[in-house]
Amino acid sequence: MKVLVVGSGGREHALAWKVAQSERVQRVYVAPGNGGTAGEAKCENVRLSGSVLSAESQEALCAFAGKVGIDLTVVGPEAPLTQGMVDRFRAKGLAIVGPDAQAARLEGSKVWAKAFMETYGVRTARSRSFAEYAQAQDYAVEHFKRTKQALVIKADGLAGGKGVCIAEQYAEAEASLRAFMQEGSLGTAGKTVVLEEFLVGQEVSVLAAVSVAPGRRGSILPFMAARDHKRRFAGGLGPNTGGMGAVAPAPGFSPAAAQDFHRAILEPTLRGMEQEGLDYRGFIFFGLMVQDTSCFLLEYNVRLGDPETQALVPLMDFDLTELGEAILAGNLQDCSLRWKAGVVCAPVAVVEGYPGPYQTGHPITVRQDLLSSTGALLFMAGAEQERRENQTRLCTAGGRVLSVSAWGKDMEAARDRAYRSMKAISFEGMAFREDIGCGSGHP
Repeated sequence: MKVLVVGSGGREHALAWKVAQSERVQRVYVAPGNGGTAGEAKCENVRLSGSVLSAESQEALCAFAGKVGIDLTVVGPEAPLTQGMVDRFRAKGLAIVGPDAQAARLEGSKVWAKAFMETYGVRTARSRSFAEYAQAQDYAVEHFKRTKQALVIKADGLAGGKGVCIAEQYAEAEASLRAFMQEGSLGTAGKTVVLEEFLVGQEVSVLAAVSVAPGRRGSILPFMAARDHKRRFAGGLGPNTGGMGAVAPAPGFSPAAAQDFHRAILEPTLRGMEQEGLDYRGFIFFGLMVQDTSCFLLEYNVRLGDPETQALVPLMDFDLTELGEAILAGNLQDCSLRWKAGVVCAPVAVVEGYPGPYQTGHPITVRQDLLSSTGALLFMAGAEQERRENQTRLCTAGGRVLSVSAWGKDMEAARDRAYRSMKAISFEGMAFREDIGCGSGHP
């Protein structure tokens, strides 16, 4: 069996690694991949002449899949999904895991997603949407006068993890609205915004497999819950990032909270997908705020989370490829997911300056002896192989460079192995949060 994984981040490295574990899989192609997937067993990177978002690159991947006989394609990031990559593959009879462009609006448009939640009774924060700057500004003024509470500002559209601002004061809200709506700091994203009440609680990520197609009964099968840490610095301080680390299972996500998630979020989401006639055969991410045992949906992502995937795959005691086939075949309801005992802690190493301006091109050194002693897995993200003077070396190529995924029988053991593993890695300007998985560690 041959599998194609689309993407270039740490999530895609983790997916490629997990898919390659299957005895059924002969070869895993990663497009475009990174410096980690280039050296992974059974894996081979596929060069693209342009961005995977372009129609030309997607058509080229369709042709590649047909030429080499790809049996299954899995799309990692959200942007190709919103751009209709699944539609292109399926039009050519190619098996691909992911929602089509219409269903991908659940992430591609915060406005559409909030309307979906409200229509189908998915429990979420109260919100209003605005396409006019002055109206959004007036609403923010009234909000702070009336409530004296923080206001969440969400850009409509994909913003690479930078489209959410939690404004404690009106001045912060006004600055974000101006940047998003007038200055175009996020490009086309943010011209319309969602202004939402601020919820207090514990953030939890629930990733799930989805098999919904028009005219048939659908199914959503949730994974073990995980927790992401978005803020750049320890204690939940600093700007939001694409993720500074994750742990699985999520601490404190009780059976009662899981039951409430099913009743208040998962079931109405499935009902809404069916009634909307969506073609959603892929993965979904439920970003939750949990207050005691009550769950509120913060957002949908129409793919697996990053870095949650890096924390979850070492605990998967099932064949991810077989799960993908069940999603497409429509028999997901017959699957049962087995999970290994224990905990995974997966901190992320970034370059100095991230998520602001940063430099790339610095060599990455990995002490394999020390890494092997911990048993941790190394998943590359912003890293590429560079050839100089007949030698190949890993160099930084992005803000989030890599993550280590360390297993332990409990959180203390997993954290100890994870941070001992970080000592095996070095590159210029390397930084990471030291409280991933810590009891006081804030997301």
